[in-house]
Amino acid sequence: MKKLMYSLAALAVFVGATPAFAQEAVGGGGMGSANWVAITAGFAMAIASSLCGMAQAKATAAAAEGMARNPGATAGIRLALILGLAFIESLALYTFVIIFIKVG
Repeated sequence: MKKLMYSLAALAVFVGATPAFAQEAVGGGGMGSANWVAITAGFAMAIASSLCGMAQAKATAAAAEGMARNPGATAGIRLALILGLAFIESLALYTFVIIFIKVG
């Protein structure tokens, strides 16, 4: 756990220091014409989708285990699972809408 925290702290320092090296091209050459909003939007959607997929897998596995342990509570577990999956999926949908607004 300590190693993970050090890695995340180092990553935050590197990401925070990156804009210090950014400089506009004097001659207008280079990657000045790249649409960075669209590129980063793709990465944001990929991250949101992968995290939603992992969360949905964890929720479904926990619900299946709960139903197997207590078959009498299947209806309640199923209701909580559907509600939880809807909240998890809303993260990806909100990300998609924000990206659509920003890029469009």
